Formats: sequence, C-alpha cells, structure tokens
Amino acid sequence: MSVDLLRARAALSRLFEPSDMVGLALVSAAGPEQALQIATGGRQVSSALIHKTAGILTSVGVAGKGYALAEGLKRWRPRVADLAPDRDLETIRRLGGELLIPEDPRWPEALSHLELGMPLCLWVRGQLAGGLPDMKRTVALVGSRDATGYGLSITGDLSAGLASRGYTVVSGGAYGIDAQAHRAALAATLPEAAGSGISTIAVMACGADRFYPAGNEDLLRAIAEHGLLLSEVPPGSAPTRWRFLQRNRIIAALSAVTVVVEARWRSGALNTAHHAAELGREVGAVPGSVYSANSAGCHRLLRDGSAVCVTDAQEVAELAGPLTQEVPEVAQAVESASQSGPGSAARAREKRSDHDGLAVEDLLLLDALPVRSDTSIDKLASVAGLPVAGVRAGLARLELEGLAIRAGPDGWRRGKR
Repeated sequence: MSVDLLRARAALSRLFEPSDMVGLALVSAAGPEQALQIATGGRQVSSALIHKTAGILTSVGVAGKGYALAEGLKRWRPRVADLAPDRDLETIRRLGGELLIPEDPRWPEALSHLELGMPLCLWVRGQLAGGLPDMKRTVALVGSRDATGYGLSITGDLSAGLASRGYTVVSGGAYGIDAQAHRAALAATLPEAAGSGISTIAVMACGADRFYPAGNEDLLRAIAEHGLLLSEVPPGSAPTRWRFLQRNRIIAALSAVTVVVEARWRSGALNTAHHAAELGREVGAVPGSVYSANSAGCHRLLRDGSAVCVTDAQEVAELAGPLTQEVPEVAQAVESASQSGPGSAARAREKRSDHDGLAVEDLLLLDALPVRSDTSIDKLASVAGLPVAGVRAGLARLELEGLAIRAGPDGWRRGKR
C-alpha cells in the first residue's frame, strides 16, 4: 500500500462529496491516483476513459451519463485549491487515528456491498488495530434526536443487552437515541471488559477531529478512546444535511441488523432502514404508543411489513445471522415509509423542513449558505463543491423558495420558508 495511494484517496475525500457517483465512477475507471490527476486538471481525460466512466454510470442508472464527467470537473474545480492531503493525514495521526482505505486488508468487506457507493476511505479514531468487527456481530440502533423517556429507556436496555452478548453497537453520535445507544454499550463493557473488543462505533457526518454535537463531546471522546469514530469526510469538515443522510448508508452497511427504536413519520432513521433493506440486511422496529408522534415511523415500518417487531436484546440477536436473499418489496416498502404518503395525524403535525423537495445540488448549496453573515458566490462554489454557474442557478431557485436572501450585489445568506 503506497503513500501515493493513501494521499490520493485522502485528497479525493475532500474533493468529492459523499456518494458523488460521477467521482466514484471515475475512481473505479481510472484508479485513485489517475482519477485525482484528472479531477484536479493535472491530466487530460481520454475519450476511452470518458466512455468507460459513462458505462459505469449507466450500470447504476445515473442520468446524463454522457456529459456527467465534464460537469463533474466543473463542480470539483473550486475545491482544488483547498486540497492538502499531507496536512489532513498529519492531523488524523496527531489525534492518534489513521486513514483506512479499501486497499488495506483491514477494510470491512461489508462496505463492498454498497458497490459504487462504497466510501473512498474512512478517517478513523480509536481501537482499529484488529480492524472493524465482523458485520454479523454488529447491530445498528437508530432513532429520533428528540427521544422520549420511553425511547431512551428501551434503547439503553437493547444496547446494554447486545453489548453484554458481545455485539458491537453502531449509531451516529447524535443526541437522543444515538447517544443513549453509545452510552449504554460503553457502560455494559467498561471497565471490566475494556480491551476485549469494540463495544460501539459512531459514524460521523463531520470530520473525525470534530466532536459534534458539542453537547456529546465527553461521550464522543470516550468512544474515540474505547471504541471507534469513523468518518468518510476529512478532518475539519463541517456536518451538513447531505452528509448526515449519506453517513446512514455506512451505518446500515456495517450492521447485520438495523433497529429503529423511535422515529417520527419522516425521521432520518427511516433513511437508515431504507439503506439496510436495500442491502438485504434485517430491519427491526420497536413499537410505541399509538398516540406518540415519535413512534409513527416505527409503526409504519411494522404495518408495511418492512421491519420485524423487536422488544428486547434477545429478539434483536435472533435477527443477526447469515444474510438472506433480498425481497424487492421490502426495500420498496421501507423507501415509501421514509417519504411522504397519504394522510396521517402524526405526520400532519410535523413542520415542513427547509430541505424538503430540493434537488441534490440545491441541498448542497443550502447547507453552504451561512445563516447570519453574508458570503460570495465564489466562496459558495468552494464550500458546496459546485461550479459557479451552478451556484448562480441554484441561488435563483432557492431565492424563489425564500431559502436564499440577496445581500448586496454579490452577497448571499440563508433564508427560511
């Protein structure tokens, strides 16, 4: 495993947003080192490589495949000046971590099930010496940030019970269900079982050098010391809506079972369940009160047959095992549960999100817009990873929605509809 290969993947992880299919197709077609040279303008792209990349995109159903690479090159150009892979690698080493890449024998095979969507690399802090735990002994516990007392209690019981049985608990490090899952797993294995295995893994939507959210700093420090912190974006990267959604596919891929403990009708936890179902993983859901909006998403998963009802750690452990053949209807049902549908009292009471209905480019641009200060179009292009022309067009669309506010001839900030 060469240093140049490590540097190339480190640089590409800053150049591309997570799940940038065009960038990932280019890496698949040309290899990381050549892909970096092409993406940064240091090497001309051949017609043969254009056709090969287009063929890879065709295989995954990406639209506009004939000109996707040309658009990608424009989209990546504003970030080229910010590339500093040696600095990023030194930062993660200084924190006691390292960069894990697919060429490393410790790379988890489970992530290869994401196919083209597999991360370019993982920035890791924690107990990585023996690699990541086997997928069959790993369970994801996910749910609402605004968890109820009931949800926190159930999560604690599930997590502690699974950790005491030797399972690794995976979650996203956020408030609510995530934090409770991590805490209970650590408490169930420390200090008497310290060093005997990885009790919990937090998959972050920001750089591994940042403890986000700030209120979970002590918890995330404990995970970095006794478990694992993982991120596919380099040190210093800020959390965005897009990155939160994309890290869910990693949580699902690393786990044999994904359990939704509490989820509102349109919770991000349902997005994780959707990814798990697509990968052929087992999905479990914990029932709650029919009067609780926090359990509306779980109940829909159960009603649609998208998930198995689970109430304790033993029932979750029974789901963990050899992968079964995916039934297409299951993935479709979970996807429908994560989207809006026919009327529901619980769903109707929820406030519409600013991100609802936005295309990917507009979602990235919205995340890049500052709330209080003004910023320029060139700066937005760099932060969002979009070409200047794309930023101008996106700002016009967001302004019509009231989500972008013009401040002077070249200044913009975020609005709210």
